[in-house]
Amino acid sequence: MKTSSSTPEGRLVGYARVSTDEQHLGLQLQALREAGCKTIYQDHGVSGATMRREGLGRLLQSLVRGDKLIVWRLDRLGRSLGGLISLLEQLGRRGVRFCSLCEQIDIDSPGGKLVFHMMAALAEFERALIGERTRAGMAAARARGIRLGRPPSLSPPQCLQARAMIDAGHPPAQVAAHYGVSPRTLKRLLDAAAPLPEG
Repeated sequence: MKTSSSTPEGRLVGYARVSTDEQHLGLQLQALREAGCKTIYQDHGVSGATMRREGLGRLLQSLVRGDKLIVWRLDRLGRSLGGLISLLEQLGRRGVRFCSLCEQIDIDSPGGKLVFHMMAALAEFERALIGERTRAGMAAARARGIRLGRPPSLSPPQCLQARAMIDAGHPPAQVAAHYGVSPRTLKRLLDAAAPLPEG
């Protein structure tokens, strides 16, 4: 990987990624070099679904105010619209510009800024739809009598057995240890029927 010296306008820094070992970076690297990138970070055989990538991490650490990040195509940077918007907003706060060659999105241009704001609005709309569908699904499940959330630590028969052990004189802490729960959890589970004695 070559490096370039900074200019008053900042560096043109490229990023290239392929998802599998069978794919090649040649086309992306050629396009990035033709766009003026002398520094290009790469990830090979890494899915765009995760933003935790070695090459991407080094890239983000290297970028400084005035630099311009260039990718061949948006999905090389990430496949999630929400993740992309979050990353681009983070770069914008750091004073780093952005350009995607295939989509002709250049944040330096008024058209590029418009596309970015449209993408951000779509990402927000997508989040709202997901939240709405989740709430509707939970309401429908409750209406069918489906219990949501984590299953109880003890089953109803175990709760009865635990209550019987406590009534027989076993300390609540000992009973809790027997069932592998904390005394506080045991007390919470059994208090619904009748309060546990202190101790």
